Amino acid sequence: MSKTALITGLTGQDGSYLAELLLEKEYKVYGLVRRSSTNNLTRIHHYSDRVELISGDLLDQHSLMDAIEQAQPDELYNLASQSYVPLSWTQPSLTAEYTAIGVSRLLESIRRVKPDTKFYQASSSEVFGQPDESPQTEKTAFRPRNPYGTSKAYAHWLTCNYREHYNLYACCGITYTHESPRRGAEFVFRKITQGAAMIKLGLAKELKLGNLDARRDWCHAKDAVAAMCLMLQQDTPEDYIIGSGKTHSVRELVDTAFQYVGLNYHDYVSVDPEFYRPDEAVQLVGSIEEIKLQLGWEPKYTFADLVQEMVDYDLKELHENRL
Repeated sequence: MSKTALITGLTGQDGSYLAELLLEKEYKVYGLVRRSSTNNLTRIHHYSDRVELISGDLLDQHSLMDAIEQAQPDELYNLASQSYVPLSWTQPSLTAEYTAIGVSRLLESIRRVKPDTKFYQASSSEVFGQPDESPQTEKTAFRPRNPYGTSKAYAHWLTCNYREHYNLYACCGITYTHESPRRGAEFVFRKITQGAAMIKLGLAKELKLGNLDARRDWCHAKDAVAAMCLMLQQDTPEDYIIGSGKTHSVRELVDTAFQYVGLNYHDYVSVDPEFYRPDEAVQLVGSIEEIKLQLGWEPKYTFADLVQEMVDYDLKELHENRL
């Protein structure tokens, strides 16, 4: 008997890949979309006829209860949030409403309408902020350093509270930075692969970046959503770190992308203090030993695989847009 899943954030990077994966597994897939997002279906256009869209909003409790009543999901994946860290400084209240309080509305909706639904909450490495230890584990203390991380910490602990207090199947995946060709251009990884492609095609002459020595734990979004799905197939809910278990600097990313298109990044990349992030996380890297041991999950894509796939995509897209 096939399962049913409801995904918030369906039209985002993670939601679009997760829906693809679940459709491959013969799930019936519903997507919760805000009315303003119904025309923004670019990432799911190739299978939009196979998913059912339900209008709803994390700001509106009744719409969430109605969505759960309609979909009757076996699994609910909450991938919706205001996820751009710099924006959380300029819109802290809105970030909290969606990323924190929105989760309380979802959990309460599940509890009231269909308490046997398995719930996945997309937590974030930003909850660790500037941690005391590296790599971080599932037991590392939370020290968020921005409104986004603070909102994610609230959502994480509330999910744990509902699991313990109401005996819901609710768990959190603490995801580190994950990328793909569907990533927005405002994020540094996509900014770099797109910049390298534009310079290669003669569409730009320079790429301005911030701190080249900042390090990140980057993995592919496809690997991340595979872990999310796997977490809801277990007998008991547990929280896990999802990442690559390795760090790479922005400089390594730039070098890899430019080398791939046959260029020396030193000739094109300049550092602009305007792009330095406040409270730059020093060393966010997750230990994935627990999820490997308990669930047998590990990333399939290497860092080089990810860079090359995204540069290839950007070269193709830019070339086609010129024609």
